[in-house]
Amino acid sequence: MARSLILPIFLIVLVDILGLTMLIPLLPFYAVSFGASARAAGALMAVYALFSLLSGPPLGALSDRFGRKPVLLASQVGTFLGLILMAFAQSLWVVFVARIIDGITAGNISVAQAYIADVSKPSERAKSFGLIGIAFGLGFLIGPAATAFLAARYGDRAAVLGAAALSALSILATLVLLPAQPPKPEGAEEDALASVSTYRRPSVLDLGAYAAYFRRPAIAPFLWQFLIAQLAFSVFMGGYGLYAKQRFGMNTADVSLTLTYAGLLGIVVQGVLLPRLLRTAGEVNLLITGFVATVLSTSTLALAATTTGIYISITALALTGFLRPVLSSLISRRSSPQEQGAVLGLTQSLSAITQILGPLLAGELIDRRLLTAWGLTGAAIGACGLLLLFLTARGGGPAAMEPPSAPAGR
Repeated sequence: MARSLILPIFLIVLVDILGLTMLIPLLPFYAVSFGASARAAGALMAVYALFSLLSGPPLGALSDRFGRKPVLLASQVGTFLGLILMAFAQSLWVVFVARIIDGITAGNISVAQAYIADVSKPSERAKSFGLIGIAFGLGFLIGPAATAFLAARYGDRAAVLGAAALSALSILATLVLLPAQPPKPEGAEEDALASVSTYRRPSVLDLGAYAAYFRRPAIAPFLWQFLIAQLAFSVFMGGYGLYAKQRFGMNTADVSLTLTYAGLLGIVVQGVLLPRLLRTAGEVNLLITGFVATVLSTSTLALAATTTGIYISITALALTGFLRPVLSSLISRRSSPQEQGAVLGLTQSLSAITQILGPLLAGELIDRRLLTAWGLTGAAIGACGLLLLFLTARGGGPAAMEPPSAPAGR
């Protein structure tokens, strides 16, 4: 691994994620400040995911053809311009345009992952990718905290400008720290094809690519569980801010503080508990815990009478952090080495789809002031995941969750 390049990439990704996580608690309140309904606020969150889903494959192809650095810079510039436009918007439609611009150029993290693949030996790639997980953990801890500080002291617009400043810093770091042509690590030659295509998503219009994997018994149940887990989380994130505003009168700073608490718990769960429990409890029990936590956390939120209920809910919600890494591992291990890039791209696209549907559904329910129904919807989705998990494991128990001796498709 080219260690001199991995650290700059980590810093660049961290700054990008900080800007992203600063917006998460802010967006619904910012939309409402322009007179948006909860339905429109949900659409504002969904439109970014929609355009990032559409633009992901072309950006990946462009980075293969013209190099990682130019496409990474273009993505970062798009994010910066979108944030500046959003900060100085005078009407809601301009905010929508700003999010669309950001979505169209939303290739920052994917291109950075491809850059890591380029400069890492095949044997060290998984460890290198772990740095992105660390960056996400730190981002979800620090980003909402920064929003809470800026919004409480200077207002929501200041928090948007803070995210824009981080975006500008990321552009500068990319210009200065990353070479245009990264050196190939030793051992990269035999892995060249995998390196090029590792992070390319199937096109959103390539329904055949999706259907082929969902028809395969070895991985289809886990793809469905992944989709369900991500949808439950997206329904939560898509409605949480306005739920807290309508039920408890919370503002941007209040919601940001609760998400800072969630970020701290996420670091503990994924950084400390997950590696240990994988060895002792096993994947099946972690998945059961994750889906049960989904049901309990969203049910608690639906029925909460005080803000104490919010913190109880978020404490339980942290355990859903087991779901994505465990399911991603199961899906990867049940696919052949030649399929790893396509499978990773598929899960990224599925995640983006849930980030479109979740906020739209949440916005519709909250716009009708069905706050309890919003929380119970998340619980029902989580219960579907738990049922599917039991159906998958039934007959073979935990052994049914083990990968086949030869990967599917060989």
